[in-house]
Amino acid sequence: MIVFGGRACYYDVEEKNKEEQEMKLATRINSFLPKFNNDLEEVLKEFSRIGLTHVDLNYPEHVEDISAEKMKGFLEDNNLKANGVALRFRNEFINGELGNADKNISDNALQLCKDACDYCRAIDGEVVTIWLGYDGFDYSFQIDYEKVWNQVKNCMIEIADYAPDVKISIEYKPFQPRAYALIDSLGLAMSMMYEINRENIGITLDYCHMLMKHENPAYGASILGSRGKLFGIHLNDGYGLNDDGLMIGTTSLVKTIEFMYYTKLHNYDHAYFFDTFPVIEDPAEECERNMRMIKKIDSLIDRLGMDYIGEIISQNSAVKVSDLVLEILS
Repeated sequence: MIVFGGRACYYDVEEKNKEEQEMKLATRINSFLPKFNNDLEEVLKEFSRIGLTHVDLNYPEHVEDISAEKMKGFLEDNNLKANGVALRFRNEFINGELGNADKNISDNALQLCKDACDYCRAIDGEVVTIWLGYDGFDYSFQIDYEKVWNQVKNCMIEIADYAPDVKISIEYKPFQPRAYALIDSLGLAMSMMYEINRENIGITLDYCHMLMKHENPAYGASILGSRGKLFGIHLNDGYGLNDDGLMIGTTSLVKTIEFMYYTKLHNYDHAYFFDTFPVIEDPAEECERNMRMIKKIDSLIDRLGMDYIGEIISQNSAVKVSDLVLEILS
């Protein structure tokens, strides 16, 4: 028993250690590639060394010369599992992917998504993440909004029906690289999700992207988690004006704790992916800090108690929230 803030909390250390071991953790491969001469196999060895459990691969970027069978061998050799693959559209897609006005380019993007589903399944992954970074616009009158929306929706329906055994997750971002993204917010992502109307369609929440849109990340985790539609989490931190990709919990700690509370409340069971951008920092050292932070936050929530935090929320009181923050700091 631990007495915390005047409250007796029963804390099972053995059970907690088990939970920490089961937490699925992955990080951004591209942060490590420069340090390891762009050798993916060496990066995976480093992932294993620092204690990561899962891998998200960019498709086709990370796998162009690696068969699914060979990739499974790399993962098994390093005691890693595939969380899934994330689409990366380059070159011909810079004026739009699924929503491109050129049908040939749109068809190519659609086929790339189907190929990604096949690869994901073959490496025993669970989630294909689709971020349409180029489906958007930079100028007024540049696109027919309704046409592009319906074109993207119909392509997503085709992808979902092509791979009903794979979770297809929409990742949104308000801008970058386009001035305006077609799917720029939780609201529009949910609208697209419900219009697609397939069981295997959900949403990935990127913490920094939500800050950029002036969304509260915990709000999204609550709404999606309660509906079983939270298919992916990209953890990082930032200041809201840019996709900063800073280490988690370093600039908006209380928001991060609230976000993690809702992922636990709704039994999120996919990987927590560290979408951070160490440039000056050594990537392994930076990742290790992310791992320490997420486990510290997880332990803190358990120490406070899910029921206790829920009780604070139910009181709808700013001063009680202040008390909670003081307990977090004590």
